Amino acid sequence: MTDGGPLSVWRDLLDTVYPRGESGDGPLPPLMLALTVVTGLVDATSYLRLGHVFVANMTGNVVFLGFALAGAKGLSAEASLAALGAFLVGGLVGGRLAIWLGGHRGLHLRGALIVQLVFVAGAVVAAAVTGAGARVGSGTRYALIVLLALGMGIQNATVRRLGVRDLMTTVLTMTLTGIAADARVIGGPGAAVARRTLSIGAMVLGALVGALLVLNVSDTAPLATAAGLIALTAVAAHTVSRSPGAWTKPGH
Repeated sequence: MTDGGPLSVWRDLLDTVYPRGESGDGPLPPLMLALTVVTGLVDATSYLRLGHVFVANMTGNVVFLGFALAGAKGLSAEASLAALGAFLVGGLVGGRLAIWLGGHRGLHLRGALIVQLVFVAGAVVAAAVTGAGARVGSGTRYALIVLLALGMGIQNATVRRLGVRDLMTTVLTMTLTGIAADARVIGGPGAAVARRTLSIGAMVLGALVGALLVLNVSDTAPLATAAGLIALTAVAAHTVSRSPGAWTKPGH
C-alpha cells in the first residue's frame, strides 16, 4: 500500500472495510469507522442542542472557551469547561481500562465500549425523561454534556491505545493533513488515501444523520442511534475476539 497507485487505493479500501486475516490491525478498522460515525452523531446533538459545545471534539471546546471568555454571544465558558472536565475524567477511566484489559486489543475494545455505552445510554434516558427539545433546561443540558463527554473520553483513550493506523475516530486534522502532505501530485507516496477518506466520510455521515434526526425527529433519536451503534460495535468486538491472531497483541 505504499505506491499510491489505483491498485494500492483499492487494497487500502478493502483492508479498511473488510480486513484480511493477516492484516496487522485485524478486524479493528471497520469498528473504528463505526465509532467515527458515533462521534458525528453525538457532536451534532451537543452542538445543535446543548449550546454550541462539543462532547467529542475537544479542540473545538478549547477554542470556544477562548471565544466565550472574550464575550462572544451564543457560547458558554461553563459548558465548555464542563465538557473538557468530563472528557478528561473519561480519559482517565479509559486509561485505567487500558491497563486492565490492554493485553488483548479486541477484549480491550469490548470492555471499553460496554463502559462507554453506560454513559451514552444514560444520556439517552436523561433526554427522553426530560423531553429535551429546542430549549433544553440547564440541569438537563449539563447532565447530557457530562455523560456524553465522559463516554467520548473513554472512546478516545481506548482508540489511542489501540493505535489503528489513520483511524482516530475523532481528530481529523491530521487525517486531512496526511491526505494533502502525502499526495502523489506533489511527489508523495499517496498512501492510505482511501482509509483516510473513509474516516472523513464516516464523520460526515454521523454528523449528517445526527443533524437530520435532531432537526426533524428529536434530541433523543441521534443519541439512541449512537448508543445502538456502540452496542453493535461491542458485540462485533466480542465476536472477533474469539478468533486468535497476531492483531490481538498490543503494538500491531
